[in-house]
Amino acid sequence: MDKIIGLAKKNWSFLVGGILGGIGGYLYWRYVGCTTGTCPITSSPVMSTIWGALMGGLLLNIIFQNKKNKQ
Repeated sequence: MDKIIGLAKKNWSFLVGGILGGIGGYLYWRYVGCTTGTCPITSSPVMSTIWGALMGGLLLNIIFQNKKNKQ
């Protein structure tokens, strides 16, 4: 259990970015989406949420890695 907590503390920016990105991906599917159903990412709520979570996690991780490296 301590290893999981330590891993979560070390990678908090990826986890928070993933949660926010997943919410954003779902909301994008819900309100914008794909009207024809042929879009590979935005035609499914699952794919849109997963894509948003990955992009959000990576983006926030990159931002906070750069801030940590500059200090």
